Order: sequence, then C-alpha cells, then structure tokens
Amino acid sequence: MRALVTGGAGFIGSNLVARLIDAGWGVIILDDLSTGKLENINPKAKYYKVDISTMKDLTNPNRNVFRLFEGIDVVFHLAAKARVQPSIADPVSFNKVNVDGTLNILLASHNASVQRVVYSASSSAYGNATKFPTPEEHPANPLSPYGLQKYVGEQYCKMFSQVYGLDTVCLRYFNIYGENMNLDGAYSLVMGIFTKQRLEGKPLTITNDGNQRRDFTYVGDAVSANILAATKPENFNGEVFNIGNGNNYSVNQVADMFGGEKKYGKTVKEPFQTLADNSKAMLVLDWDPTGDLPSWVKKYKKDLGI
Repeated sequence: MRALVTGGAGFIGSNLVARLIDAGWGVIILDDLSTGKLENINPKAKYYKVDISTMKDLTNPNRNVFRLFEGIDVVFHLAAKARVQPSIADPVSFNKVNVDGTLNILLASHNASVQRVVYSASSSAYGNATKFPTPEEHPANPLSPYGLQKYVGEQYCKMFSQVYGLDTVCLRYFNIYGENMNLDGAYSLVMGIFTKQRLEGKPLTITNDGNQRRDFTYVGDAVSANILAATKPENFNGEVFNIGNGNNYSVNQVADMFGGEKKYGKTVKEPFQTLADNSKAMLVLDWDPTGDLPSWVKKYKKDLGI
C-alpha cells in the first residue's frame, strides 16, 4: 500500500508515518514545516516541502505537486493550522490552510483516483455541546474560525464522496497527547505547555478556573483509528467518527499530575467540557483506545526527569 500524509512532520502525522512504515507502507510526506519539525520526518519516507494552500513545492517551484498523488492508495490529510485561540486572532490565514488546503487535497486525490482520503477533523465542531458523552449526530456549533473551518472540511469530504465518487472518512479528534507533541508557541496544547513549564521550573499557567474538562486521547490510539479507517473494505462516503478516549479530566487534575505550582491566568472563551461518545468508532472501525493519561504522564515525567 502507498500512502501520502499531509502534515507528516507534525505531532500526529509523524506518529502515523512511523506506524505506516513499520507496517510496510510506502509513504510520501507533504509538510511546509510551519508547525511541523524537520527532525520529525521519517528518513524512510519521501518528503516534499509543500504549502497545501497553494499546492506549491517551496523548494522546487517547478514541481507539479498534483503528480505526487498518482499511484497513491490512501491520503491521510492531517495538515492544518490548529488551535482555537490563534484562529480567532487570524481567521484569514487559518482559512487558507484549513479550507482552501483541504479542497486542494481532495481535488488532487480525486484527479489521481486515490482510493480513500482519511480526514483529520476536530471535536471543536461541537462547540458547547449539550449532551455528554457527545455522539456524532450532535449538532455542530463551532465557536471559533478553527472549529468552523474543520467542520467545513468535513462537508467538503462528504460532498466529494457524493458528487465525485471519492471515498472519504472524517475522524473528529478530541484532545490528543503523546510523543512528539509540540512544546512551544501558540500551537502547543495544555500538555505541551505544562511539560515546557515544568522543564523550565516555571508555574503551570491555567486559563479560566481550571475546572474545564477535556477528553484527553493518546496519539497512538489516534494513529490506530487512522489506519483502521484507511483499511476497512467498505466505503464510508464522508462518514464521521469521534476519536476520543471516552473519559475526561479537568485541567486542574492534569496540572496535579504534572505537579508544581499553579498560576491562574486569563479568561478565554472555550467549551467547559468535551467527552466523546466513541461507541460508533469502536463498533464500525473495531477501534479500541487503550491510552491511560495518568499512567502516561507518570512515565513521561520520569523519562524527562521532572
């Protein structure tokens, strides 16, 4: 099998690429390294520095990027500008990557007769959900440009299946943590932020009152969901699956796992709780998440010496 992975130098993408290569897949990576890291690129994969919002090769402007999709069986589309708060500050550049970029990937996949596109969607599409655990049929109500853009990507996937016959499947990630997560900048998540602060001996900064709860999901489980979604024989036609652990913890509880002084900071607009109803993914994809956040944090701290 041959795969093309957008965002393959990023957090989830690099973990996916490693698993695919270990399983004998041939892999092409497209990543502009805006948030991905060069050291995350697997040496056994072919890498191209591509901006998906323009489909331009940033090191070889004459390369026809669309040709890279020829002979590909599955496209895993993970490249995105992520995070809620930065998207509020800069909705235009986020839209170019998250909407225009997704459209470009779908067009390239269709034109090259790719068998399936596995799209990395987001639980941000739910906004302030009113039912917990939250099932896939819960109405979308995104509270940020990022959440809206990822939901638009889902709709494009469904439309490409219905209109163009390109099989697609959408995986709504909840809060992913694990190896290769970003520790720096506006795109780091709470786990990465706490890690960096502990390494630097600084207090753990917490937004709002810290009682907001998140469904923290191990990156290895997200990778398994991608591969299962890619290899099931039936067509999905834009079907959406929640990829969440099915348990949640408050930010204060996570801070306690990391230990150290807490510092409460600014108030931001965010959902109070996320909690996935993952029964559909478990039933249809045979997905079985095994990540345990407290155990992982304990081992992670030991490995880092914090």
